[in-house]
Amino acid sequence: MKYFVRLALAGLLALTASGIARADELSKAKIGVLRLSSSAPVFIAQDKGYFREAGLDVELKFFDAAQPIAVATTSGDVDFGVTAFTAGLYNLAGKGTLKVIGGMSREKAGYPLIGYFASNNAYAAGLKTPKDLAGKRVAVTQVGSSFHYSLGLLADKYGFKLSDVKVVPLQSLSNAAAALKGETVDAALLPVSTARPLMETGGAKLLGWVGDETPWQLGAVFASPKTLANKPLVTKLLAALVKADREYHDVILAAMKDGKAPINEKTKPLLDIIAKYTHLPVEQVVGNCAYIDPDGKLDVKNVANQISWLQEQGFVDKGFDADSIIAKEYVKPD
Repeated sequence: MKYFVRLALAGLLALTASGIARADELSKAKIGVLRLSSSAPVFIAQDKGYFREAGLDVELKFFDAAQPIAVATTSGDVDFGVTAFTAGLYNLAGKGTLKVIGGMSREKAGYPLIGYFASNNAYAAGLKTPKDLAGKRVAVTQVGSSFHYSLGLLADKYGFKLSDVKVVPLQSLSNAAAALKGETVDAALLPVSTARPLMETGGAKLLGWVGDETPWQLGAVFASPKTLANKPLVTKLLAALVKADREYHDVILAAMKDGKAPINEKTKPLLDIIAKYTHLPVEQVVGNCAYIDPDGKLDVKNVANQISWLQEQGFVDKGFDADSIIAKEYVKPD
């Protein structure tokens, strides 16, 4: 009997030792990300172990705006960034300190992501639709942010000048939401997850969705040249993300109707994961599900358009284009 006990203990110790060895063999990687459902595949890959299966020990570092993620990736504070395109990100990429390696969230009709929201006073005074934003004080996170670009696309669509809008950069989503609720701005561009509490408590009015007005490639995965030199690391990360992209698309996005995902036996496990990382109840997550290509593809043509527009506005340095900032060996063009 003692022999079998010793044998069992020896086996257990061997398994433990092999487990430690496997853990030691994992490549460490830090990912900079926002607590938004637009990064859902990152949370799914982390929570369901897809990163570990690919040989990665991933640490998620959370930020409150997109631009700091680009800066952190450049400085080496994180190895990869997953967030929206911004003027600052493009300027860093144009200097050769960042490369785009994959697509993430998109503004697409039927998938609420970024919205135009009016303060109660401005709404009562006649601000009823997105095209009414001309002449108004509009909060965004930062100059050249995805919110600023969305506003520029709206101006182009409805024939008013972006300079007709008083753009108020407030540096973070929480600041922009507070300004809207406090009536210090007429409107704000906010992700649905940030704005929903305002809508539900009567603190702001929804004017419309960017995806319905001006669809575009919002988010991407990017890395510094130092990280890109480690090809196995990059390949492992993208493989794990694509697995999560496909699952998110096939389980949640495929089931969406009228901008919301149903809560059922199939969708709830993934919705629970998104809720866990975004610090939102599942009942809110169902209306926050951004469109993401199932194969992680990037709309390269739109990225080129973004760069041209930002350069014309003077937000981004000239002298580079989309081809110079995209790591073609990794990007799947759409």
